[in-house]
Order: sequence, then structure tokens, then C-alpha cells
Amino acid sequence: MGGAGHGPGRPAHPLFRHGRSRRARSRSAGGRQGAHPRGARHRSRRGAAVRVVGAAARAGRRARPRGRVQEPRRAPRRRGLCPRRRAAGARVSPAEARRIALAAQGFGGPKPATVNAGHLRRNIERLGLHQIDSVNVVARAHYLPAFSRLGPYDQALLDRAAWGPPGKRRTFEYWAHEASLLPLELHPLLRWRMKRADEGRAGYGSMRAFAGERRGQAMAVLDRIRAEGPLAASDFEASRTGWWAWSDAKRTLEWLFYAGHVTTRTRRRSFERVYDLTERVIPAAVLALPTPDERDAHAALIEIAARGLGVATAGELRDYFRLGPEDGRAAVERLVDEGVLVPVAVPGWPPAYMHRDARVPRRVRTRALLAPFDPLVWERDRAERLFGFRYRIEIYTPAAKRQHGYYVLPFLLDEALVARVDVKADRQGRRLLVHAVHLEPHAPGRTLDELGAELRLMADWLGLDEVVEPSRSVIPA
Repeated sequence: MGGAGHGPGRPAHPLFRHGRSRRARSRSAGGRQGAHPRGARHRSRRGAAVRVVGAAARAGRRARPRGRVQEPRRAPRRRGLCPRRRAAGARVSPAEARRIALAAQGFGGPKPATVNAGHLRRNIERLGLHQIDSVNVVARAHYLPAFSRLGPYDQALLDRAAWGPPGKRRTFEYWAHEASLLPLELHPLLRWRMKRADEGRAGYGSMRAFAGERRGQAMAVLDRIRAEGPLAASDFEASRTGWWAWSDAKRTLEWLFYAGHVTTRTRRRSFERVYDLTERVIPAAVLALPTPDERDAHAALIEIAARGLGVATAGELRDYFRLGPEDGRAAVERLVDEGVLVPVAVPGWPPAYMHRDARVPRRVRTRALLAPFDPLVWERDRAERLFGFRYRIEIYTPAAKRQHGYYVLPFLLDEALVARVDVKADRQGRRLLVHAVHLEPHAPGRTLDELGAELRLMADWLGLDEVVEPSRSVIPA
């Protein structure tokens, strides 16, 4: 794609011709100043009840706990593939697989004019989780999937759902696909992992020691949290306690977290996790939900993964919640036997499975910048199979050896990943800095116009006043 670049003495592409965000333009036009930098706040009309739905409800069967948890009910079935394609061994073309995956991930539908707490809740229920990452070059990774699918929203809504008052929470933190935010209804489905950690059957060696010879030390930390209230690892530094180093305290707290004894109460401004007793954070109605058998929990997690992926290999289904090979294999076989997963053949793929309710849109029209840890691209082999897009994170690569940049966001346009954008939020200067844009060989001619519009939308969402053009040319692949 020649002619995409710009440099000294050349007119700027429209991507940067109107670099000010909508927020800055409205301000200069006499609009209201001092608006909340993350968009208008919206009050959720949803109460504190926890609704148990889908696979999680089916896994936690029969027992009906007291409290405000509604009777589990099955989500209405969406229109899926035509009957001939539901047959085992049916062929799905690569183009159909892309559309199935995009629809399952929530791309292609209309975006709300104003995003409220209900939209955010339904989005994370669809995906099953948001991966957490502390890197804040643009925005922390758990904020970006909702922006990619819904558009600008008030980040305080997500903060309140994740770390607000316990009665107002809709999500909790745990190890799922790495550290993750998950809907509260999934708590019972991960208790098997907590139990394994508590018994020393999960985690790396130094953490397993807290289930055995170092358990007394871990229980002393737990007792201190019980007596003093929420604490972070920095509260246990040697300068304050005198009996161990900070790193040892962190490992102890992480084992308590992994084993389910504590959970995240809140996050400090530095994003440091603050731990508290699980029963003081997770609503009692959720803790009262029955704990499913391990095999039922594994099957429920694989089904959630299948709904979120649409069509996937066994390895991709297992990776979604980091299940072991044997646990994942047994769950996939069970769901095939039950008709929940349908084996399909996608040319060029290993054996694949499609959720029985998966949709195949005739086309997908969308536009989104994706976090490096977005579930559409977090499994790099899958991204390459779906989109022909080889994607690697280069944060830890020496600058001279980076191919595309430090913090690179893939750009999704309709049914293709068409560009990579090395971008950074300069909060002090109120600018969104675009260091470089790399176009894919198949990028259509409108790519830069669409990308420019999405970057200005992102700048507005982040409370930044302008988008600053690349210091290098726009680079064709």
C-alpha cells in the first residue's frame, strides 16, 4: 500500500488533520468545561441481587440458597447455524470462522448511545472475564475490552462493579486467564482451583509450601488481616513487621488469595492489591451458592469459553480459563456428548468445536482498537489462524529490536485486523501520542480515515485533548 506515509513537507493524512478530540473541540466552541474526563457518570438501576445464568447456573444445580440470588434460569437461545451445519464434522470456511468468532466476542452489533452499568455487566458476562494488567501506557487492559465493543464509557462504573462497596459489586478478582475480573456468578466454578491451592496441589513450588510447612506463617498473616482489616503487601514490609522481607509477604498473600482465604478488597492508586477476608468482600448470597463437582465446573468453564469464542480448537477452549490438558479434554468430550459442542472442520485448523448456539453473520461491520490482552487476540496462534495476523508484545524487547513499537494495539476494521498502532496516553500534556502506524498488506484504502476517527474517540474517552501524529511515517506492511 504505497502512498500511505507522511513526513516533513507532506500534507498530513486526515487521520491527523483533525487531531483534536471531540472534548477539546467542544471546549473551544464554548462547550461546558470541566467535564468528567472519563465521560458522564450514570447511575445503575440494577439492585444488589446477583443473577445466576447460563453455564454457571447449570453447574451449581439443585440447591436454592437463601438471600437475593434469583433462581437460576437458562439464557434464551440465540439463532445459531443452520441444521446442516450443526451436524458433527460439518465444514466451516475460514471466513465463516472469523465471523463466528467476532459475533461471539460481541463485535458487529449496534453500540449504545450511552453506556450504562447494565451494558458493562452484559459485556463481561458474554466474555466471561476481563484480563487484568497493571501497564497503564494507554489505559489498563481491563478497561479496554468494553471500550472496544461498546464505545466510550465512564470507567468509574467498572471500578464500582469491581472494587466498590461489597453490596454493589458485580465482579471479583481471581486467577482465571491470568489475573482476571470475573462475574460473581463464576465464583463457585473456580472453588476447585482454590481447593487445590489450599491442599498444595496447584501453584509453583514456593507457593505450595504455604499449604504445608509454612502454613502457620500464612495463617498468621490471615489472622492479622482478620484483626486489622484490609492490608496490602507493602503493609507487611520488614521495616514495619521486622520478621520477613516484602517479597516473602507478597508470596504469602498471593497464596492466601489463590487458595480463596482472601480476595481483593480494593486497589490503591498505584494499582497495588489490597487484601481482605473473602467473606467480607464476596456477597453472602454468592458464597452460599452450591459448589459444583470439579467435572461439572470444568464443563461449565469450557462452555463459557465456547460461547465467548464461537468456534475454537480444544487448546483454545482450555486456555480461556487455563484448565489442564486432562481436565480440558474430559470437559470437551462431555460437552460433545451432550451436544453443546459440535465438532467442525475449518480448513487449515486443527480439529475444532463450535458452540451449538453460535451465530454466523453474513457480514460484520465494526471498528475497534484492541488491548494486547483482549480475548479476541490474547491467544496468538488463534489470532494468526483467524486473521493471518502475527502479533507479539514487545514491551520487554530492547527498543532497538522492536519491530512495531512498545505498546501496540491491533486495529480491527470489519472482519480483518488491518493495522498496528504504537500509542501512548500523555496525561500530563493531555495528548494521545501515536508513535507509529503499521498497515497490513490487505488494509483497505479507508483504513487511515477509520483509524483516525477511532483514535479521536479514544482520546475523548481518556479525557485527552488531541491526537498527535506519528514521529515516523505510516508504514505499509
